Amino acid sequence: MVTVTPPRPAAAPTPPAAPARGRVAAVLRAALLPVALVVLVALSGVVLGRVYADPLLTRLMVGAAVGSVLVGVAARRLPSWLVAPVSVAALAGWTLLSLRLAASHAALPGGLGEVAGDAARNAIPRLLTAMIPVQPAPDTVLVPVVAAWLAGLTATEVALRAGRVLLGYLPPALLYAGALYVVGPNAAPAVGPTVLFAAVAAVGLAAPGRRGDPAAGDPVAGLAPAVRAAVRLRLAAASAAGLAVVVALAALLAPVVAGQVDERPVDPRRYVEPPQVESLDENPLIRVSGWALNPDQRLLDVRTVTGSTEGGPPRIRLAVLSDYDGVTWRVGATYRNAGRILPAVDPAPGATTDTVRQEITVADLTGRLLPAVPTPREVGGARVAYDPASGTLIRPEGLASGLRYDVSSVRERPDPNLVTTANVPAGDAVSRVLRVPDGAPEQLRRLATQLAESNGAPYARADAIATFLAEHYRVTADAPSGHAYPNLTFFLFGPRNGGGQRGTSEQFAAAFAVLGRLAGLPTRVVVGFQPKADGPVRAADAYAWPEVLFEGVGWVPFDPMPRPDEEPRPVEEDFRPQPEEPPPSEVPAPTEQPTPTPPAAAPAPGRAQGGPGTPVLVGGGVGGLLLVVGAVLAALAAMRRRLSRSRLERGDPGARIAGAWRELTDALRLAGRPVGEDLSAAEVAERARRALAEARAGAGGPSVGDVDSSGVGELAGLVNRATFGPGTSPDQAERAAILVASYGDALRDARPRWRRLWWRVHPGPLRWRR
Repeated sequence: MVTVTPPRPAAAPTPPAAPARGRVAAVLRAALLPVALVVLVALSGVVLGRVYADPLLTRLMVGAAVGSVLVGVAARRLPSWLVAPVSVAALAGWTLLSLRLAASHAALPGGLGEVAGDAARNAIPRLLTAMIPVQPAPDTVLVPVVAAWLAGLTATEVALRAGRVLLGYLPPALLYAGALYVVGPNAAPAVGPTVLFAAVAAVGLAAPGRRGDPAAGDPVAGLAPAVRAAVRLRLAAASAAGLAVVVALAALLAPVVAGQVDERPVDPRRYVEPPQVESLDENPLIRVSGWALNPDQRLLDVRTVTGSTEGGPPRIRLAVLSDYDGVTWRVGATYRNAGRILPAVDPAPGATTDTVRQEITVADLTGRLLPAVPTPREVGGARVAYDPASGTLIRPEGLASGLRYDVSSVRERPDPNLVTTANVPAGDAVSRVLRVPDGAPEQLRRLATQLAESNGAPYARADAIATFLAEHYRVTADAPSGHAYPNLTFFLFGPRNGGGQRGTSEQFAAAFAVLGRLAGLPTRVVVGFQPKADGPVRAADAYAWPEVLFEGVGWVPFDPMPRPDEEPRPVEEDFRPQPEEPPPSEVPAPTEQPTPTPPAAAPAPGRAQGGPGTPVLVGGGVGGLLLVVGAVLAALAAMRRRLSRSRLERGDPGARIAGAWRELTDALRLAGRPVGEDLSAAEVAERARRALAEARAGAGGPSVGDVDSSGVGELAGLVNRATFGPGTSPDQAERAAILVASYGDALRDARPRWRRLWWRVHPGPLRWRR
């Protein structure tokens, strides 16, 4: 029997590998443009991240670039009107996650809603006023992350959906240029990222569309296979050559263009006003006397976590006052928003340092100044702004009872051997702390000269001033406040039985600083606290002390306060109040050949001898001149009165209120305190109050007033109502006239007598803009 074997079924043919490779190549070509868009957007994060303290911002912007482009690619099949809502929803999720990561990174208290609301309100001003390097925090990462996502979304829609690749590059290019502008002069030129940006853009332009689809941009669709391969080869070679040319040009021209810029670029932070302090914090020295009268007031609670307590607890610094105008000491600091980590400063040569970490809880202390041991390096639990020049902190939102924060500081102790032999700097760099305002009393100058005459070295001069103050004056809590020139003169030279020669640390520190500057020492005044131990810091611990700047050493504190167990000596024992007559041996000797007196001129021939004499002619000329001057002054006074009446009595109520406001600004200008047109009415009113308080303090009168000072706020309200409100009444116009007259009289009466006379006839208001 023959067995017939059935034929085997033919095996299925193995599919060629070429189509699979083609699909992979098509996927790679399709992904080339989205990847280029991601890189272009992410490069903005790389450029902006150069001024940040760590790479968190760059990572968040890279995530925004990847997320926005991926959402755009995934939503290409959806209708175009659905893409934006889907992408915005994804943007909201990524933004909340970014804010949460930034808040945790910066150790900020509060929930996500509170952090997000604060960041949304303050993101732009805090970003532009932040200190370099910028701490990644919710308010400093919000704008870059949102901008990166929106740039990626727009670029994806335009380049992929609409097929306009070059136009799709516009959002990433604008974002990149914005990052360069924000960084400004705070980092080196971004040559490397710029070259990479150009290279990636060229690669994206060279990427063809879908293979075989003429509508998608395939230039060889419909051609024969051999021709197609040759054309593709030439296109690839041309793309590679173009890419090489673009990269080479960018690499060669970028340094040349950067080298042609010989001016410092504009820093965008100059256009945003940094955080400011209130007038109470601008001169906290005046608070020392008030605290001395309430010694049991609890201001802070302090607990030292780490740090040496050798020599007692460290001083806690509140403010550094470097500017003096003869009336008040002022902080004059420029605060920049800062993160948890503050910029480090190298210690002086030979100085010993130790780290002090404290937990501080605010009790009754008010204002914005944030106490800390100098010099702070890390702050947690509170958002702060920092002034690197003085090393002081503020909390822009203001202090509140119960606020708890921790601060880590580097306490520096200079080498005493270097201090005693060090010189003091000079020049424009320290002119601010060497400036002596005009009008320094002669007694102050003579005392400073006497103390400096016998002490040549800078440290010896500073020590002599501190010793003189400690040995001749006493500390009393009820001493009158003030540190203007008249106050310091009364403190130093006033009769002891009449309230002079006694004061608080306010007068001791201010007197040392002024005498030091008169003796050629760069000085400043520091306000802070000297606690006895950990625990409550009370008002009795408030303290002001002076500091002197030495070359190679830094700021060195001095203690001019008297010892509690020593009785002060009379000032007259060691200071000559009036210059003595020179002894006979020092009288200048006459010259050997006296100068001959010229003979009287003989009368000219023919001159009448019976006319009026010289005294009559001189007297008549002087009298005529006085009459002319008096007439001019009377005319000026009459024109001034007529101008004031026309402003305050003519026109509708709104015009009369505006005239009263012009009277106020003219009064400030007459007092040497002009105000700019860019200030609001409330800001002008605050400056008017300050001008009156300082004028009265300089004249030895009260520093605050009633209607004449507080009424300027009411006048500002009337001006705002007349300008923006529904209307004003005649009674309100009359009230404005009363307020401005009261304020002008008070400001004029605080001036010296001759200035009060000149005030009435000054021609300025007649020619100033009205």
